[in-house]
Amino acid sequence: MFKNAFSLYYDGFRSMVLGRTLWKIILIKLFIMFAILKVFFFPNFLETNFATDAERADHVLSNLTQSAADNH
Repeated sequence: MFKNAFSLYYDGFRSMVLGRTLWKIILIKLFIMFAILKVFFFPNFLETNFATDAERADHVLSNLTQSAADNH
């Protein structure tokens, strides 16, 4: 069963022409979104503002519990 499914997908991807180009575009866009944009637009707030893991954990915990208390 698994061999038949693998064979089906393998033959399908091997015979694609337009699909290969579309998959390349999708992979390039994913790389841009997750690798490049993350570096420039989403800095590591906790790493830059807190020195230790304990300080980071306290900050996250206080924000999570504060937000939950504000919603009720």
